[in-house]
Amino acid sequence: MPALSCRVLGPVRITVAGADAPAELLWRKHVALLVYLARSPRLSRTREHLVGMLWSDRNEKQARHSLSEALRVLRRVLGDASVRADVDQVGLVADAVSLDCDRFAELCGRGEWAAATALVDGEFLEGLAIPEASEFENWLGAERMLWRTRALEALERRAVAELERGDAPAAAQTALRAVALDRASEAAARTAMRALALAGDRAGALQVAEELARALGGMLGAKPSAETQRLVERIREARIGRRVIGAPAPPAARPRAPLVGRAAELAELTGAWRRAQAGRGQVVLLEGEPGEGKTRLLEELLARARLDEATVAATRAVAADVSMPWSALAGLLASGLADAPGITGAPPEALAAFAQLDPDLGERFRSAVPAMAPGDALGAAVRAIAAERPVLLALDDAQWLDGETLTTLPALARDVTAQPVLLLLGIARGSPAAERLDSLRSHLGRDLEGAVIRLGRLDGDSLRGLVHWALPRYTADEAERLVRRLEGDTAGIPLLAVAMLEAVVRGFAPPPAPNPPAWPSPKRTLIDSLPGDLPPAVIGVICQRFRDLPEPAQHVLGAAAVLGDRLSAGRLVRATGLARAVVEETLDLLEWNRRLVADGRGYVFAAPIERAVLLQEMITPGQARRYRAAASA
Repeated sequence: MPALSCRVLGPVRITVAGADAPAELLWRKHVALLVYLARSPRLSRTREHLVGMLWSDRNEKQARHSLSEALRVLRRVLGDASVRADVDQVGLVADAVSLDCDRFAELCGRGEWAAATALVDGEFLEGLAIPEASEFENWLGAERMLWRTRALEALERRAVAELERGDAPAAAQTALRAVALDRASEAAARTAMRALALAGDRAGALQVAEELARALGGMLGAKPSAETQRLVERIREARIGRRVIGAPAPPAARPRAPLVGRAAELAELTGAWRRAQAGRGQVVLLEGEPGEGKTRLLEELLARARLDEATVAATRAVAADVSMPWSALAGLLASGLADAPGITGAPPEALAAFAQLDPDLGERFRSAVPAMAPGDALGAAVRAIAAERPVLLALDDAQWLDGETLTTLPALARDVTAQPVLLLLGIARGSPAAERLDSLRSHLGRDLEGAVIRLGRLDGDSLRGLVHWALPRYTADEAERLVRRLEGDTAGIPLLAVAMLEAVVRGFAPPPAPNPPAWPSPKRTLIDSLPGDLPPAVIGVICQRFRDLPEPAQHVLGAAAVLGDRLSAGRLVRATGLARAVVEETLDLLEWNRRLVADGRGYVFAAPIERAVLLQEMITPGQARRYRAAASA
């Protein structure tokens, strides 16, 4: 019996035993009869029903003759044994025809969304129309609505799954397929907008919003729902620190690598956020060595929270903050806490405390009442803000927190145990200063609900995923050789693996390394080994990445490496001698490419590994002196 397969989720394609079907089977009504029977209960219909369905425009004799001719074609292609026909009934035997929609339904039932959506190539029987057969057209319209709805659901579920594992670019592609199926679907458009925004394509997300508004207005005479409009506003106002961030123009802006090998950690982090949103206060310590992706994972959650109608305040500590009382609290205020809805509901004494910490807030929070202690003020303000919407407070490189803020964190966490608040701290594992967080860590699981998430290196499968992302045209053997080189040269550290792959894409050839020594040494932390123990290939990649930057970006990044700690745009203008507009444009580029991290108070070097190499290899003592002298002028 010939094996006949029919693609119906898109333009019709019929194959028989792997070969294209005969031309006569592809006639419109022959295809319609075949698919209609295959989709019918018990795979059969009465002759009278089929005549009325497909040949109602003809007299009875002509219609029955046309049906007989169509059955003759089916028998010739499928075989006599596969077509059942008697004086009253016409049908197909089981397994005579394989429809991709049946396979699609089976895969959806098992939750295999990626495999299911791979079968979707358009509308059900796309392009097929038999206007003279009104009953068939009615059936076809109902089937199209059914399979469009199911395809939309599957595509949205796949996109959500891709977002949950941190692959926003893939989720955006999947969600845009859903949008293409139904331009007026708000659910599909919202999924696409969210995925594009998380992938860094804010302009693309807003374009989807504009196209949705046009489709709703043109097709239904309607406007986007309030939920959609709120999401659009959140995307439009998405901020990092005090600046709206968008992708710089290519080719300077490089595409962001997917978040591979972090699905479990991201799931644990988003799970804590969902519990916090439900009113169960959470404390999460996110630990990782330099380059393992601590800051990247933290940023992933912050981006999601900003799209969830939450108050987000995030700051990054530097070594100099340790001796600056309440510097972390000042950073949170500058990074969104002071502008949060609900802040004015805090006690006047708390607002007065904030006004003392930040002169810019003095005018807004002017009060004649005495200020309360800053730690108490933070707790009171967070409770007031949490009464309006969920709150996420993020403190990266928390090992450098000032002692005053650090001491108040356990009390703050206890105060919000029944509030929608997540306190997220990023900690550089291996730094001696990380021991300062031991007291807070000891409370987790006892009187504080939360978790400690420890990052590690990428395994071989994760590195293969990165190789496929960066070099999709590599053969399996070429990819495997590169994976082995990445394992040896980068030790599975995500920052270095991505940097090396980007360099290979641009033509960098790593130097031969026949017997490279193991690094980092099992007896030393990665922090201890920087930068002298780095393999030559890694040092070469970091130096090449620096040389590939535009000249203004080299000056700004070089000055940031020399000056260290937290830098304002104004100080970088003085250090480099560049025009302020040039520096600000360059900072956008460096932030987008994750060379610098911004909060409300300034810019911090993103990767200690990269800074250490640049100071050793790329910046001369004379340049360093000039940057320091100019910055101090």
